[in-house]
Amino acid sequence: MATLSRTSTKLLRNLQFSPVLTRNFSNVRSDNSLKKVLTTCVCVFGGGVAFYAFNKYGKKNTVYALKAKPDELAKSVKLTSRERRFIKFASVEYGGQLYMTPQDFLESVVEQEPRPRLKRRVLTTKEIEYLRDHTPQLKKGSSQMFRNMRDKGIISYTEYLFLLSILTKPASGFRIAFNMFDTDGNQRVDKNEFLVMEKIFSFAWRGKRGIEEGAEGDRPHENYVNDDQGLQRRHNVDTFLQVHFFGKKGTNDLKFEGFRQFMENLQTEVLELEFHEFSKGHETISEVDFAKILLRYTYLDTDEYDMYLDRLLDRVKDEAGITFEEFKTFCQFLNNLEDFTIAMRMYTLADHPISKDEFHRAVKICTGISQSEHLVSTVFAIFDADGDGLLSYKEFIAIMKDRLHRGFKSYAKNEGWEAFKSCVKQEMKSAV
Repeated sequence: MATLSRTSTKLLRNLQFSPVLTRNFSNVRSDNSLKKVLTTCVCVFGGGVAFYAFNKYGKKNTVYALKAKPDELAKSVKLTSRERRFIKFASVEYGGQLYMTPQDFLESVVEQEPRPRLKRRVLTTKEIEYLRDHTPQLKKGSSQMFRNMRDKGIISYTEYLFLLSILTKPASGFRIAFNMFDTDGNQRVDKNEFLVMEKIFSFAWRGKRGIEEGAEGDRPHENYVNDDQGLQRRHNVDTFLQVHFFGKKGTNDLKFEGFRQFMENLQTEVLELEFHEFSKGHETISEVDFAKILLRYTYLDTDEYDMYLDRLLDRVKDEAGITFEEFKTFCQFLNNLEDFTIAMRMYTLADHPISKDEFHRAVKICTGISQSEHLVSTVFAIFDADGDGLLSYKEFIAIMKDRLHRGFKSYAKNEGWEAFKSCVKQEMKSAV
C-alpha cells in the first residue's frame, strides 16, 4: 500500500507539470479542477488495484471466527434469555464473577435497557467488606430497601433467579418457597441451607454443558466451576441477600415471618416503580396507562395493540383513574393466574365467556381479595371483544401470562428494534 501511494504521488507530479497535458486540457477552467479530477481517477484506480491484490493474496492468512477448534465449539453453549439479561444489566465484577447491584435488579425488571455506563466496576476486597458492613438487617427491611441501597450491595446470578421467582409468587406460595429451603424441617433456614440453591444451580449448569461432576464438597460453595460468562460462583463471598438474611457473621437463622415480609416488600417495591413511571407524582394512573402496563410484554403486533387501546378509549367516558392499591391487588391476582384458570375451567365447563359477576367471584375465591368495580369494568373494556359484557378468558389469560413473565417469553412491547419496525410499517400503511 505504501508503494502504491508513492507511485500515485509521483504520477500526479508528472501530470501537473506536463506541457502536453496543459495544452490538451486548455479548456479546463482552472488547475485546481484538473487536480481534483486526476486525484479522483488515481484514487479509484489505486483502490481497485488494492482490492484485487487483497482478494487474491490476502485470503490465505485470513482467520474466520466460524472456523473454531472442535473443543471450543463443544464448550460454547447458547445463553438463556435470563442469562443474557443478567449479563446485560450486571454493573459490577469481583474475582471474575459478575454481580448485579440492587438498583441493577430493579432496572432489569422494569426497564428495557440498562442505564448508560462506560464499563463494569471491578470491586476490591475492601469494597466488598464495606458493602457487607452497610447491609441493613432483616428487621429493617422495607418496600423501598432496594431503591435506598442503590449500588451498595451485590447480587449473584443464582440470587437473581430467586428474586425473579419471588415476583410471580402468590401469597400461598410463600410458605412453599420457605419449606424448599428448610431442608431439615425445623421452621428455620440457616445460611448453608440457603446456599443449597446455588449448589443445585451449579449441578444444572454442569449438566447443561456436559461437564462431569466431581466429588462433592461438604459445603455448597466448594463444588463450583468457572465459566466464561462469569455467572457461576468462583469464590465464597457474602452477597447482599446472605448478609441481609443471616447477618454479617452468617450465624442468624431466617424464620418464615421475616421471609414472607421480604417477599411482600420486594413485590410492592417493583409495583411501585411501575406505577410511578406512569403516575408522574399523581395518586392515580389513567385507564389507558393501566392498559399499557398490562400489554407491555405481549405477543401482539402494533395493530392489535392499538386495537385494545382504541377499544378502551371508546368505552371509557369518564376517567376516574386507577389507584395504586387497585393496581397492586390486580397484580396479586395475576400471581394467582394458574388457580384462576382452574377455577374458570370448573366454572364454565364448556369454555364459555364469563360475565363481570363471575369474574369477580373467581378472583375473590383465588386470592381472597375483591377487585373494585371500576377496575373490573376497565379490564372488561379492554378485553371484551364485541362489547356484550362477556370476557373471553382464554385470550385474557394468554396475554396476562406474558405480562406475568415480564417479557421472558416474548419481547417487550413498543420498545427497541421491534418498535421501530412496527412504527415504519404503521406509517407506510397510513401513507397509502
